[in-house]
Amino acid sequence: MSEGFLLHAIQLACDSVASGGGPFGAVVVEDGKVVAAGQNRVVPGCDPTAHAEIEAIRAACRAKGTYDLSHCELYASCEPCPMCLGAIHWARIGRLHYACTREDAAQAGFDDALLYRELALPATARSLRVSQALRDKGLEAFRAWESDADRVPY
Repeated sequence: MSEGFLLHAIQLACDSVASGGGPFGAVVVEDGKVVAAGQNRVVPGCDPTAHAEIEAIRAACRAKGTYDLSHCELYASCEPCPMCLGAIHWARIGRLHYACTREDAAQAGFDDALLYRELALPATARSLRVSQALRDKGLEAFRAWESDADRVPY
């Protein structure tokens, strides 16, 4: 781990606050070089998914021309939320480093505890009301995917 990259993520978080964003920054690194960086842009961008980690992953994927960041590391100013953790896994990032914990974020008003609790529950027991219908029709997309010889598995 390089503390310099973690300091970079922390500085991005501080800069984000100064420009109207949330206190989060992230840097994607490959072979000791920054591939991309991101800041929390939820409020300025009117986008609830514009977390620093997501922004950094999107930029890194564009820069590298791939969705596979398995040779990269992510440095974040704070422990990622469940959404960002999911994106980190989907991008196959090889290693994660962070400064502050989710408890630190909760003390500042960013409480992910509800999301972690909800994910542990069956879908029908969560606070978000859900329903399921047309499963047989929906399975057509999976059948098409499975029969597509040119598909790119991810």
